[in-house]
Amino acid sequence: MHGENFFEDPRSWVAIAVVIFVVLFGKKIWAALAAILDKRADTIRGELAEAQRLRQEAEAMLKDAKARRESALAEAQKLLEGAKVEAARLAAAAAADAQASAARRERMAVDRIAAAEKAAVDEVRMTAAEIATSAAERVIRDGLTADANTGLVDRAIAGLPVALAPKQRAA
Repeated sequence: MHGENFFEDPRSWVAIAVVIFVVLFGKKIWAALAAILDKRADTIRGELAEAQRLRQEAEAMLKDAKARRESALAEAQKLLEGAKVEAARLAAAAAADAQASAARRERMAVDRIAAAEKAAVDEVRMTAAEIATSAAERVIRDGLTADANTGLVDRAIAGLPVALAPKQRAA
């Protein structure tokens, strides 16, 4: 094996064939491999560009959502403040209405009490007058004789000018 000629060794022919194959087809294989790798790189670049575009859209959507959230929170705060003001106004109005209603009821109660007092006084007067009339009638009927009755009538007639005199001056 040491003394053999280079061209007699089959390994030499395989090496020469591989070199010739690489020289003849290497450029085409390299071009095909480069094309495949370039295509794959373009696909990856496209996917990266798409991912970047999607990320930018997502960031824009997030920014928009944050802005809408802030706007909604501000609007909700305004509505809450408005509701608080309206509730305070309604509470004040209800208190004023309740106070006015209480004042009306108090006035009505005072009026009813005054009317009841007047009715009671009138009833007492009427009862007193009836009792006095009844007592006077009984006293006159039981205690006066015909002579005393005539004397009483004469005195009443004699006192008429004096009783009528102050009424004429007042008139």
